[in-house]
Amino acid sequence: MIVGMRGETMAWLVAALKRVAPWAGQNADGAIALLLAIVVGAVGLVPNVPADVQNQLVNAGSLLVMALVATALLRDRARQAPVEQAITSGALSELPVRLARLEQIETLVSGTRKALDSLQLVRVLGSAQEIAQAHADARKDTTRWSFKGGTGTYLRAKTLPACVAAAKRDKRHLTVRIEIIDPSDREVCESYAHYRRSLADTPDGTGQVWTTDRARMESYATVLAAFWHRQRYGLLDIGVGLSRTMTTFRWDISSSRLIMTVEDPNRAMTALADTFYYENCDTELRLSLEQARRVPLERYREVPLSDEPTEEEVRELFDRIELPLPKSYTYPDVVEITRKALRAKDPYAP
Repeated sequence: MIVGMRGETMAWLVAALKRVAPWAGQNADGAIALLLAIVVGAVGLVPNVPADVQNQLVNAGSLLVMALVATALLRDRARQAPVEQAITSGALSELPVRLARLEQIETLVSGTRKALDSLQLVRVLGSAQEIAQAHADARKDTTRWSFKGGTGTYLRAKTLPACVAAAKRDKRHLTVRIEIIDPSDREVCESYAHYRRSLADTPDGTGQVWTTDRARMESYATVLAAFWHRQRYGLLDIGVGLSRTMTTFRWDISSSRLIMTVEDPNRAMTALADTFYYENCDTELRLSLEQARRVPLERYREVPLSDEPTEEEVRELFDRIELPLPKSYTYPDVVEITRKALRAKDPYAP
């Protein structure tokens, strides 16, 4: 039995040595240093050992431990140097390639973002409040405004006064381009009035119904408003074109967005600047204005207009620009044109 126990003990020791041997081989210096530290510490605790002998043993053991630790550090550093060199050299050699790939990824992301923005060509506005807010956002800090539509009633009531007031406040340049139906062309005015009446034969937000004479007066009023504002702000560059064809849409384009409205006060479309739809509509309006009859606004100095223009001033102005008022227009008609030019009522106001 004893022989058997001895055999098991030897087997266990052999197995333990086999397990410890690889670790000891890889960490011999550390193991020896640990063992020496334990021995030196134990010697210091042994009684009846002369003090000088203890000091010598401790000093010698400490030096050996430090030597072994230094050897271990040097060995580890020697092992790590080739690895670090390989990693560093490999990373540096791949750095230009990785930077090039990163630049490609950034270009791809930027192009994808622009493509997604362009895909969002138009956002539909579904309420009068949304449309009013879109116009307010478009007017904010804009340096340009282009309009194409019927007679420019909302332009006179809100857009032009607000944009000019903001430009005056900031003392900056403002460019305005307007295209409306030609008031001297009775046929196009009649077509426009008939179209508006066919959609709603009741008075609109201004309290009036659409007739041929009203369409003509509204267009005359827009021309008068352009001259009046031009005379009062030197940094206003404004142009007006008169078209002999009508459109069922109204385009408003500022520096930041496009807004396209229809006769339904609760439906409109908008697109931000630099999108495909915005750029193409802007080009369309520029070309359309070039084909319209140009109003000679550069002659704004020839007939100075009072803050409240008189009948004589208004008639003389339209005669000078070769757009005379109809002879059938009486004093009340001229007063009505002046009121529409300077104090137009917002047709979409609640």
